[in-house]
Amino acid sequence: QAQVTESGGGMVQAGDSLRLSCAASGRTLSYYAMGWFRQAPGKEREMVATITSNGSPDYADSVKGRFTVSRDSAKTTMYLQMNNLKPEDTANYYCAIRGSPFDIYKFYGQGTQVTVSS
Repeated sequence: QAQVTESGGGMVQAGDSLRLSCAASGRTLSYYAMGWFRQAPGKEREMVATITSNGSPDYADSVKGRFTVSRDSAKTTMYLQMNNLKPEDTANYYCAIRGSPFDIYKFYGQGTQVTVSS
């Protein structure tokens, strides 16, 4: 059973930056991909950014050019560097794991809250 711990959230102003971290345990080297998702109150959870085991990233259109996803060389920690934050980025951010290309993303943590004021 995988475990993840998300951290790095906080309250910032528009234009500020934050760096989220997701520390994962389990068979991290075998995970096909990891991703960041977010959910704002009253809205559906949405994909923010994903990264495969070979380092290939993908981003939601709303964050392209502002957010950067990365993983450490041991593939145990994933990061999300968020620059030029906007009030619409306010949400609870979750780390997710996709074990194989045939799996869906699964969520194991409580998320970390990001609040951006204008």
